[in-house]
Amino acid sequence: MIKTVAIQGVKGSFHHIVSQQFFDKTIDVSEYLTFDGVVDSIMNAKNDAAIMAIENSIAGSIIPNYALIDNFGLHIVGEHYLDIQHHLMALPNQTIEDIKEVYSHPMALLQCKAFFKKFPHIKLIEDKDTAEVAQRIQANQLKNVAAIASRLASELFQLQILSESIQTIKHNETRFFIVKTKNSEIPEIEINKASIKFELDHKRGSLATILNVLSDCKLNLTKIQSLPKIETPWKYAFFVDVTFDAYSDYIKAKSIMKIMAQDFKVLGEYKNARL
Repeated sequence: MIKTVAIQGVKGSFHHIVSQQFFDKTIDVSEYLTFDGVVDSIMNAKNDAAIMAIENSIAGSIIPNYALIDNFGLHIVGEHYLDIQHHLMALPNQTIEDIKEVYSHPMALLQCKAFFKKFPHIKLIEDKDTAEVAQRIQANQLKNVAAIASRLASELFQLQILSESIQTIKHNETRFFIVKTKNSEIPEIEINKASIKFELDHKRGSLATILNVLSDCKLNLTKIQSLPKIETPWKYAFFVDVTFDAYSDYIKAKSIMKIMAQDFKVLGEYKNARL
């Protein structure tokens, strides 16, 4: 039973919104400014689970979070897709022309880059969290400073939205993992997606052979991400997501890949949030 969940950021952040949607609004949320802090909190049993953004439809994968999940042996027990709408907000009674600096998470700044080309007088500054900037503007009554954050953040911290949905691509989604230190208790009949990791030798066709196994076993590859092995130059680990209709097909593919690949590891077995 999950009673407390760790999030990166403060209330009003997109991680906070995911906690309300995946669980419910009564879930006890613990705030951390870094993903390292989030992971540390569940490793030390301060929280039952954690929410971690893993990829964005515009900016791509969040590579360090793959490494954290792998290095700490965390188990993915669920996923959630969130429509990300970035709003520019500041203290009331200001216009965009009054704004001199905008602070936000690097990912948010990247997703809104085109919007700010119209306002060359604004300096963009990277920060740790979108909602935390909104909180800071309210707490310190910072004028001429704006945040890029969610509508929930503007409501929580009484900020005025100067411009809505400023992200470059209007359909902007982020995928989040819900992780625990132990495997999920989801019944096998409900499992139709898995995240796995493996390594391969530098041999011609080695990756193609693995992909053929997935196809032959009726698994659908929905994501593949390579990460370099720092201690072994030019060798890579592959992080793969697969979906399937029958759990037995997945078990068959898993048994074959354990033999064919090196350092094979199941990161999580869970429900496909896209269905």
